[in-house]
Amino acid sequence: MSHDHDHGHPHSHDHAHPHSHSPTRQRPPLRRRLPMAAYEPPAKYSEFLQRMLVRAKQSLGEEFRGITVDGIVRPGLFPVRKTGVSLQPMLLAARDFLATLDAGQQRQVSFDIQDEAWRSWSNVHPFLMRHGLSLHELGPAPRQAALALVSSALSASGFETARNVMKLNQHACELTGLIHEYNEWYYWLSLFGTPSATEPWGWQFDGHHLIINCFVLGDQLVLTPLFMGSEPVFAESGKYAGTHVFRAEESVGLALMQGLSREQQAQAIIGTRLPGEVLTAAYLDNVRIPYEGIRYDDLTSGQQAVLRDLIGVYLHNIRPGHAEIRLEEALDHLRDTHFSWIGAHDDHGAFYYRIYSPVVLIEFDHQPGIVYANDEPTRDHIHTVVRTPNGNDYGKDLLRQHYARHDHSHPGSAHRRGRE
Repeated sequence: MSHDHDHGHPHSHDHAHPHSHSPTRQRPPLRRRLPMAAYEPPAKYSEFLQRMLVRAKQSLGEEFRGITVDGIVRPGLFPVRKTGVSLQPMLLAARDFLATLDAGQQRQVSFDIQDEAWRSWSNVHPFLMRHGLSLHELGPAPRQAALALVSSALSASGFETARNVMKLNQHACELTGLIHEYNEWYYWLSLFGTPSATEPWGWQFDGHHLIINCFVLGDQLVLTPLFMGSEPVFAESGKYAGTHVFRAEESVGLALMQGLSREQQAQAIIGTRLPGEVLTAAYLDNVRIPYEGIRYDDLTSGQQAVLRDLIGVYLHNIRPGHAEIRLEEALDHLRDTHFSWIGAHDDHGAFYYRIYSPVVLIEFDHQPGIVYANDEPTRDHIHTVVRTPNGNDYGKDLLRQHYARHDHSHPGSAHRRGRE
């Protein structure tokens, strides 16, 4: 599936920028570590992954509340409504995908709308709680249909970035020779509920550095949690030489920070040591994050424009029409929007930033090496995530309201389980 247009969005994710890191600089040696297959559970997990599994089980044992400032969800932020932007193309793409599968595959890919599998995603490349159907096991027709479903939720540039993340996962295989760990097609697709024009349903695309959660209710769309990352972020050689991701996310964020006065930078900076991972990665659906950094109202009009532009870089990954709806939602809460920063703000150093309001949370982080043996973060390994705070990740708040309005009396419904 290819796209050659960008729906008029001014920030293509591959545009050049003077702050882009030099792709030709010397890279560190490759990291030597315990082999961990991507497509099946390993015989033994590393200590890091064992800790991650413990955290996963604890997290999934908690009832979903959502990301909040203080543990209290702000109500009334996400009304059920008609948007007027049709999701018929996505509905048809889902049905077309299902039509390419046999009965066993259809059972394997299908989950209840409230199945906890939806929260069981993982960014790391070893096999950890994967579910659904893996693209590496699908034939050409269902694989293309799966990509068409993913594409139906994204803009042209958003889908290009998603595919480039997958291609750079193949490049990691070329660099390391670890064919059991890295592959363009080690990604899993799951459907939740039955694709419908009126009833809630959704899907998840889950694999190394790329997790897309998509919830649909009528013509409303929620596309979070949305995690995208890569190591490396640029392919110097191989099948996909020249592929480069996250240039706008990196350069526009840095331009905003560099454009602040020293006093404003002091407000924005919330630490010096990078966190090592975004704060809302896998199994952190209920994390409490206070507002920190500099408020939108404390920026000049020119700086405010750059911050709005930076928000747009991320939200324009969403399909046209729904991207504008999501952006309007974010812009309605600009006075409560905070920008925070950790790390360097020169042209070469590693950094972390966060944009946070009641309705959107965006994180960008430079990471230490996994493919490469650098223990300090560099610009060659990037993680990004977009979340919907206050209970609407995975469309959970819309689903809650839907159940409150309609008596879904089947045994698995929220009503029957006393969750409402």
